[in-house]
Amino acid sequence: MTPLPTPQQLRYLVALAEHGHFGRAAQACAVTQSTLSAGLIALERQLDAAILERGPAKRPVFTPLGLQLVERARQALSALAAVAETAAAARDPLSGPLRLGVIPTIGPFLLPRLMPALRRAFPRLQLWLREDLTDRLADDLAAGRLDLLLLALPAALPEAETLRVAEDPFLAALPEGHRLADEPAVPVAALGSERLLLLEDGHCLRDHTLAACGLHATVSQDSFAATSLHTLVQMVAGGLGVTLLPRLAVEGGVLAGASVLLKPLDIPQTRGLGLAWRAHSPRAAEFRSLAPALSDSLFCQAAAVSR
Repeated sequence: MTPLPTPQQLRYLVALAEHGHFGRAAQACAVTQSTLSAGLIALERQLDAAILERGPAKRPVFTPLGLQLVERARQALSALAAVAETAAAARDPLSGPLRLGVIPTIGPFLLPRLMPALRRAFPRLQLWLREDLTDRLADDLAAGRLDLLLLALPAALPEAETLRVAEDPFLAALPEGHRLADEPAVPVAALGSERLLLLEDGHCLRDHTLAACGLHATVSQDSFAATSLHTLVQMVAGGLGVTLLPRLAVEGGVLAGASVLLKPLDIPQTRGLGLAWRAHSPRAAEFRSLAPALSDSLFCQAAAVSR
């Protein structure tokens, strides 16, 4: 029978692929570089397969077969982790470490209310947070570096299960004195002729805003993208154009005294707020049980603002 690779060998292989450097991969695995190299050489001999190209290149270059083995190794490590997760979830649901990824247009506005609620409901839960763009969070989820995502939907998440928890309506943000300022509701059709200010490419809110306005993913050359919602608000206040803001961000204080007018849209447009986890995760039931706390935090925030 062919000897099977050890989990440690598979970790070496995946770490090298992710870091692209022997030293950094060894550091990530908490071993010396020589130990990692020896482990990979032993894996090649064990499989009788060339995983890395041998040549003058300083950075590791994987063979086509090596790239396939990296993906298989990721899947195998994920399956092994699922064995331990299944046992832990059965012993004490929603306890211990949970690695949560959250996007920048949600995290600063929701987490101040959500975190205390989660601590009260699940006192043994250790929540580790990472804020990043959707695409990078999706990669981290698929690679097993994150357990759960809190993000805006729809989103491209292959091999992930999603749970839509709430709708986050868009509001039109206009500079003072704008021609649409006296409208009770801003016509969505009118936004196509305005200079629409957007976040930088990579923010899912950019795509959601364009979709809400019925526009294509490309915008005019004179557009200038913002790096955050706070920057976007200041650009609107400066009279550079108009934008759409999620109600969650408005209720979370993104305006911060800026001279910006908010108007509803004549045809309501929303983005979904929800959770995502790896398909077939043994902790899926746990993740679903977080939905009420998330929903309650959203409604509590809306109620507080309305008062």
